[in-house]
Amino acid sequence: MRRKLPTTQSLLCFEAAARHDSYTRAAQELALTQSAVSRQITLLEDFLGLKLFRRTRHGVALTPAGQAYARQVGTRLDALERDTLDAMAHQGSGGNLTLAAMPSFATHWLIPRLSQLASEHPDLLVHIEARTRPFLFADSEFDAALYTGTSEQVRNWPGTRAEKLLDEAVLPVCSPRLMAGRSRIEAAALAAMPLLQQSTRPYGWRQWFDAMQVSAPAALNGARYELFSMLAAAATQGLGVALMPTLLIAGELARGELVVACKEPLQGERSYYLITPEQTEERAVLTQFRTWVLAQARLDAR
Repeated sequence: MRRKLPTTQSLLCFEAAARHDSYTRAAQELALTQSAVSRQITLLEDFLGLKLFRRTRHGVALTPAGQAYARQVGTRLDALERDTLDAMAHQGSGGNLTLAAMPSFATHWLIPRLSQLASEHPDLLVHIEARTRPFLFADSEFDAALYTGTSEQVRNWPGTRAEKLLDEAVLPVCSPRLMAGRSRIEAAALAAMPLLQQSTRPYGWRQWFDAMQVSAPAALNGARYELFSMLAAAATQGLGVALMPTLLIAGELARGELVVACKEPLQGERSYYLITPEQTEERAVLTQFRTWVLAQARLDAR
């Protein structure tokens, strides 16, 4: 099917004129005549069926429709330029990978390991953006996603394939100050302590206490934090006990900023997955990243 797209030349002329509010300065930037820029913008307006500029005493100014279109065109031209320079620079080997990731997992698990990826694949550059919900790969610029969810959520993500990296187990953790010299805190005693809540998992503590067969009327009470990184920071400051996946707080545990209050894990329903588009052929950089990240997950699972 033929795409309904204007010419690249008309888009370049429009984007330059939009930035400068001037056909003349756009022409100077693009090494064209002012009349050539004006002609290209007229062709674009005819193609779109709307006015992009209005005449002013000092030249031209974008219409409201032109302002909205200029933002979209500028972003896409920048992305196209980056992709073109990337292809020219790497000549088919190496390149950039754009990854969507859950913020806490990216910050505490993936990023500390990226130096090793760089040593193994120095030509592979990973860009990371935070995403917490499924999306359509066809409508995005992402090559893959690192996602935390249940097996049902993963199965219901259309147009994708999922590879499990790690299962999630959570443990109660707190600042050493709250331990008061104890090596552990019994589950019953934890029920009387300040409990820090994760707002997207409001029943986490109740599930943990149920698994421990402990009555905890205050299991749903306590300050709520949206991100695990916020939860870990609050626990580090001694504000209460947090129920955390230990793989997200390996640094805090190693530095002694957090300690395990009760060594009774709760095996959750969630796991960490590598999500990729369902397709027959993929870029070499994605294959390299998949091989590497699966190997890292296997090391952690031992």
